[in-house]
Amino acid sequence: MAAITVDQARELMHEWTQSVSLRNHMECVAACMAGYADRYQPDDRDRWIVTGLLHDMDYDKHPTPEEHPFIAVEHLRGRGDVDDEIITAILGHADYSGVPRETPMAKALYAVDELAGFIGACCKVRPNGISDLQPKSVLKKLKDRAFAAAVSRDDIRQGIEELDLDETEHIQACIDALRGEAERLGL
Repeated sequence: MAAITVDQARELMHEWTQSVSLRNHMECVAACMAGYADRYQPDDRDRWIVTGLLHDMDYDKHPTPEEHPFIAVEHLRGRGDVDDEIITAILGHADYSGVPRETPMAKALYAVDELAGFIGACCKVRPNGISDLQPKSVLKKLKDRAFAAAVSRDDIRQGIEELDLDETEHIQACIDALRGEAERLGL
């Protein structure tokens, strides 16, 4: 079985997701996943990127907890080119799925999902975007419940705990990963 490539995953994401902002979110998560792959499993970097690109592929059309991410996972299983670790990580990013996050990939996906979106929101209110963003600025915005109110601070905290990292270290790792793709991601 040949594994799905990053280009194939990106095509699939575009096929399933019409929302430009949701596509951008998945690209931001994929960038953060690439950063964590470099730390935990550098030889599997493409698989980690694929996981980020596909984790919300069904959310545009199937946003309810009864459907997301289950419809995507069913499709991915049927393809035959997406391995079980990626599928389990995608399932595990939704707390309500009941699927535990046991691998570094699954833990990283959960930890970067909400934070990638939050960092993106921080960049939008800064004159220089991500170019000079520091973790202390992100931490300050996290305390402001009115800022990016839809972002779950609890999920961010839990993700950091599961990765067993320092909060500032995790935020910096995500900033660095996103900064490396800033132009492409519009940050």
